[in-house]
Amino acid sequence: MDSLVTTDWLAKELGASDLRVVDATLFLPSDNRNPQADYEAAHIPGAVFMDLAEIVDASSPLPMMLPKAEKFASRMQSLGLGDGSRIVLYDNSPYKSASRAWWMLSEVFGAHGVAILDGGFAKWQAEGRPVESGKPSIRHRHFTVWKNEKAVRDKTQILANLDSGAEQIVDARGAARFTGDEGDPRPNVAKGHIPGSFNLPYGQLFNADGSWKQGDDLRQAFEAAGIDLSRPLVASCGSGLTAANIVFGAHLLGKTDIALYDGSWSDWGSDPDTPKALGAA
Repeated sequence: MDSLVTTDWLAKELGASDLRVVDATLFLPSDNRNPQADYEAAHIPGAVFMDLAEIVDASSPLPMMLPKAEKFASRMQSLGLGDGSRIVLYDNSPYKSASRAWWMLSEVFGAHGVAILDGGFAKWQAEGRPVESGKPSIRHRHFTVWKNEKAVRDKTQILANLDSGAEQIVDARGAARFTGDEGDPRPNVAKGHIPGSFNLPYGQLFNADGSWKQGDDLRQAFEAAGIDLSRPLVASCGSGLTAANIVFGAHLLGKTDIALYDGSWSDWGSDPDTPKALGAA
């Protein structure tokens, strides 16, 4: 199974005994939308709902920090996701949140056979494909978990990288947030960006219909932002959510030397001792 699958492919595979379809829609509190209520109203037949807002380190003051491996495994087992499953993720979120679920499953916690549905639920619905409501019955399955620390960066590592320049920092936030022309929505979080980082707003990785750019079009999005795809990358954003789109986009281009700064700007910008830059990259 490819990492990016089409609606045609999924429609033909629905009902396969090893296939698990997951709605990984996440909204921000300011959106005033309940993704679980939306899921229960309409979802792809057989899909389960992954609550990304809950699959976090609840002890951290930061909004989207990775949970411990044991918590992650427990949540996956309760969703019926286990060893040997083929997992297809989709969302109906403006933040393309399925990428965060893909990053946690495939890159951090060791799942195999994980894909994203190209175009998500919006494309599925636009094509008139079947949906169902309510909650499916779920059979728990064993999920073997381990954590790949190489996929994650923390503030100490990013500070060290300011001196070494070994990895390119790619910021997925919008240009106004990156330059500091627009303030951060979180209280007590500074404006600006990590010095030396590049700005690639995650929306530039997608076509107008919400499907992923691919091939030369996707490569051009990275290169137009000044990014050298032959060098290692670290993705960042506001909280670690949309940065996962940078990781998945680079993955589609065959890159393996890419990590995600899990705390992202909510971590960096709230620390008065970290250096901040204003203006364009």
